[in-house]
Amino acid sequence: MLSELFYSESENELDYFKRASCQFAVYTARSPIKQSANEDCAGWIRLARDRWVFLVADGLGGLPAGDTASRLAVATILDQLEKDSDGDETRSMILQGIDKANEAILHAGTGGATTLVVVEFDQGIIRPYHIGDAMILITGQRGQVKFETVSHSPTGYMEEVGLLNEEDAMQHAERHIVSNVLGSDDMRLEIGPRIALAKYDTVILASDGLRDNLSQEQVIELIRKGPLEKSLDRLASSCHATMSGANESIPGHPDDLTMLAVRRTS
Repeated sequence: MLSELFYSESENELDYFKRASCQFAVYTARSPIKQSANEDCAGWIRLARDRWVFLVADGLGGLPAGDTASRLAVATILDQLEKDSDGDETRSMILQGIDKANEAILHAGTGGATTLVVVEFDQGIIRPYHIGDAMILITGQRGQVKFETVSHSPTGYMEEVGLLNEEDAMQHAERHIVSNVLGSDDMRLEIGPRIALAKYDTVILASDGLRDNLSQEQVIELIRKGPLEKSLDRLASSCHATMSGANESIPGHPDDLTMLAVRRTS
């Protein structure tokens, strides 16, 4: 098995990996306006055959020890998945890992919490899991939206039912309020459908630093084509440009930014 926990205290870090039927790239950076810890964390594990699990956690900045909560969540789930030696019980192990992560964060007693997105990849078939307002988005090479999570937040729910458009949701005063987190007795997990990826479809998992600064259309246009590593780098550059105020049409929202992009290649 291959598993890894990925985070960075630097301003910019990008890695790229190529495996049997997929390639993936991961990017993380702390907010450009703070010197404290990056509260995001990513992780992945390769199971038996061509089966992977990818994770991104975003520790809540308004609570103490957000970085501890996000890393504890990812590490606990990866540890649980290490027990899935044959890759035959992946869904069960993910669910058990999430429950154990929630308990571990609560028992840590720091008051920290984190959002979480998880994608199970099995030879081109994926299943998404999410808690909170981190994002999973699937796009085809031509820009077709094949799936996107609904944020567990007041603005996310309002946007889903048509009470807010995307632009208004991005600028809403309550956009950072999250109604569902790991580290809560009321935590709930949303499990998405199994989705068959076509060749060159791209899945992106990201903390809310991405969609607070770039529209869905912008994200898709930057990630859907070209070498994955370069596409993710362009996406990060564009997001940080918005955070810095370079995009006059959209006020920037500086935040930690973590993205993990997976593309089916065969």
